[in-house]
Amino acid sequence: MNTIDNYLSPHATAISLRQKRMEVIGSNIANAATPGYKARDIDFATAYNQAMQGSGTLETSNAQHMSSTAPAGGPEMRFRNPINPSLDGNTVELHVEQMQFAENATRYEASLQFLSDRIRGLRSALRGE
Repeated sequence: MNTIDNYLSPHATAISLRQKRMEVIGSNIANAATPGYKARDIDFATAYNQAMQGSGTLETSNAQHMSSTAPAGGPEMRFRNPINPSLDGNTVELHVEQMQFAENATRYEASLQFLSDRIRGLRSALRGE
């Protein structure tokens, strides 16, 4: 079973991180008119590498504990540096956020398609096709 997990986990991890990033960017867009709001983002490459290396995973101290490959906590949030900060202290630049959201959504769909293709390949192998 561990082999199947290793086969599927890169794309499943990417989908999970992309979904979290879409939430963060969506929050930025929703707060575009909030004075003093600081735009945040997730460094996808760093978060993905940490998740795939297993840093921050929960460890078991007893043989009866269930193991987990999920990272403890979530990806590290960073503040986005604005190109043109507003006078009210809001660092959300709507055009940048919309572009980031669209790019992330496209990459999310690609990861979902890759995962779907891997699952389809496993099904074919199990059926002997």
